[in-house]
Amino acid sequence: MRRLALLAMAVALSACAWRPWPQAAAEAPPVARRPAPPPTAADGTPLAQHEGTDIQKVEFKPGVSSATVERLAKQAGCEGGLGAGLMTAPGPVEVYRMACSDGRVFLARCELRQCRPMAR
Repeated sequence: MRRLALLAMAVALSACAWRPWPQAAAEAPPVARRPAPPPTAADGTPLAQHEGTDIQKVEFKPGVSSATVERLAKQAGCEGGLGAGLMTAPGPVEVYRMACSDGRVFLARCELRQCRPMAR
């Protein structure tokens, strides 16, 4: 008797699978989708891309020789931006980066606080 009841339930459930879906669901208007918001960096600025590859943004971090590098950059004709930011870990040898107002990037290497511009 149990087998017969289970068989009847299985037939009833399989019959539901053959029943066509109601037309009302197909006639519903499509939902407007919004584009995903652009990813942002830790400071809230949008991330940049170049040829489909994300460009990693380095957070600005001043260092011991930031003022010296800013003076070197000014002598090289580079002004503007936040100033010279430390790109490496603090230590005896450090690399600084400064974004110029004309789009160039000024790099300097400081060894024991003796800074020199890096050739690009």
